[in-house]
Parts: sequence; C-alpha cells; structure tokens
Amino acid sequence: MTALPPCEVSWFSALCDDDYEFLGQPDAMLQSSWEHCRDIVLQADSAGFDNVLLPSGYALGIDTTAFAAAIATWVKRIRLLMAVRVGESWPPQLARQIATIDQMLGGRLAINIISSEMPGETLASGPRYARTVEAMHILRELLDGRSLDHQGEFWKLKLDPPRLSTVSGRSPQFYFGGLSEDAREAAAKGADVYLMWPDTLPAVREIIADMRARATRQDRTLRFGYRVHVVVRETEEEARLAADRLLSKLDDEIGRAIRARSLDSQSAGVARQAQLREAAGGDGFVEDNLWTGIGRARSGCGAAIVGDPDQVLAKLQAYRAEGIEAFILSGYPHAAEADLFARHVLPRLDHGPLG
Repeated sequence: MTALPPCEVSWFSALCDDDYEFLGQPDAMLQSSWEHCRDIVLQADSAGFDNVLLPSGYALGIDTTAFAAAIATWVKRIRLLMAVRVGESWPPQLARQIATIDQMLGGRLAINIISSEMPGETLASGPRYARTVEAMHILRELLDGRSLDHQGEFWKLKLDPPRLSTVSGRSPQFYFGGLSEDAREAAAKGADVYLMWPDTLPAVREIIADMRARATRQDRTLRFGYRVHVVVRETEEEARLAADRLLSKLDDEIGRAIRARSLDSQSAGVARQAQLREAAGGDGFVEDNLWTGIGRARSGCGAAIVGDPDQVLAKLQAYRAEGIEAFILSGYPHAAEADLFARHVLPRLDHGPLG
C-alpha cells in the first residue's frame, strides 16, 4: 500500500462573528474582536496546527487583511491562510499587501480566494468567476515577479512587478472553492488547492475526479482541501451529546436568518449543504460520523465530523485516501474545540504545511 503524503491541518479564527457556545445565541465574550481572534490564532500556533484560516465577510466581524498584518507579528511558526474577496481591492495593491504580509511572516502566507458578489452589486455567476480568474492571473504574474500586460474585461493593466516580493519570490498558494460549473472552471484555471465543504465520501471522490480532469485540460494540476467542523470527545456518546448541546437553544427562524445574511447564501455550495441536511436521518447524520446539524445555523460549511478520537481520525484518514491533502477544521467554541482536537487527534496525524 502506497503511503499517503502528510496532510496540512489548519484551524479557523472566527473573524466573521461566527463563534458560539450555543448556535444562534450571540455571546459578547465570543464576538469577533482583535483580542478574541488573536487568542484563537495564538492557541492554534502553540497547539501545533500547521495553518489557520482567516475568513472574510464584508458585513460581519473585522477586516481580514488588517488582522493578518497585525497577527503576523505575533505568531511563531504557524502559516496564515488569508481570505481575500475579489473586487474589494485593486489587484496590484493587493499583490503588494500580500508580499508585505508574507515578508512579515517569513514566507508563511497562503491566500484563500473568494469569488462572491460585493455588497451593493449584483453580478451573474459567469462574469463574477471571470473576474476572479483575471484577478488570480494578475496576482500570480506580479507575485511571481513578472511584468504585466493584461488587457482583460475587468482590468486593463501594464505594470512592472512591485519592488517588494514574497520571501520565496513566488506567489503564495491560492486556495479556492466552489461547486458551480463556473466555479469549477475558475479553480481549474487559476487555483493551487481546490477546497470542498463537507460531503459524503462518494461525492468527494466524484468531485476530485472531475476537478483533476478539468485541471488536466488546462495543463495544470490541483491539490485538494476539505473544510469541516469537528466535535471530538473521549466517547462517541459524549461527542453526540456535545453536538446536540450546540443546537439546544436554537430557534429555527434565527437559524434561517443567520444563513440568509451571508453574501454566498444562494451559491451552489450552500445549496448542496442544504441537500445534505435534507438527506440526513432524524439524528442529523448523513453518513457515519458526518453530522449536518451545524448547517441549521450557518451558511456555508454546514456539517461536522462527530465522534470519539478513533472515529474522527478514521474519517480524516478516509478523506486522505481519496486525495485530500489539506484540512481546515473548526468547532464551537473555537478555542475549546481546538484544544480538544489538538490533544486527542492531531498528534496521531502525519501532518505538516503544504509544500
């Protein structure tokens, strides 16, 4: 049997007002702030996680790029996966910001490209993803140190690369996700790591096969990541009770309002998360140890791996066997669940930053 390559294991810092003890119940102690999100990142750093996702939302929480620049001066070894929303920044300026933060981190920066409508804008899927492909091309050319002559639909630019480069002199890796036809094609054209939200193992297998074929048609290769929540306890019974507790104070109307306020609430990926909830049994499990209850009060990533340490580890290993090389994990509350995962599961995984 061929040995699997090490996987990257990342945690999540809740910059977008997405931290709860009870889902749907706002908690002032867990609201996004510099102090709270800083503490999550520092805990992930000291606990041994390889990377940490810094999410981005216009209407929610705190600014991602500003936070990344500040926390870069605090962390010791962890990488940062900084989310950027295409359209919020002029790409050449964003390239300079990325290079600067990468320098501050000693080369430990990766970028999560988000293709969503901007606040106040309505843009169809095709043009929106075409804009994203242009942005990824511009960023990569400049960050790889090449002069740019780009005559696109959204930007027309003729520029020398900025004097400041990343530590490596190359563009950081672009992580990118999306299930629609346009999103898949955009990922095949410009991403390095294709990110998936929770799904069944057969669906994960199908998506990876499809994306590999699309990348091959572009003379490119992709690596694959998986974004999912976790609830790990010493026994399966305790884990299920902890999952149930998360929902014990949820009002379904509040849950619907939380899902609707996200800019990506109508995306194909969000629709797939809803399908999983509908297909789940009465206990919310759509597959062994994959629980969809999280999605009742969250747009986007809407399921969790729930179980004892052996079960959680086995589920992650099953995804690795399908080709997943990067995991972005989270749990509620984020600091408490990070500690549990770091103690019970992380030491048993062969892991390290994606090279």
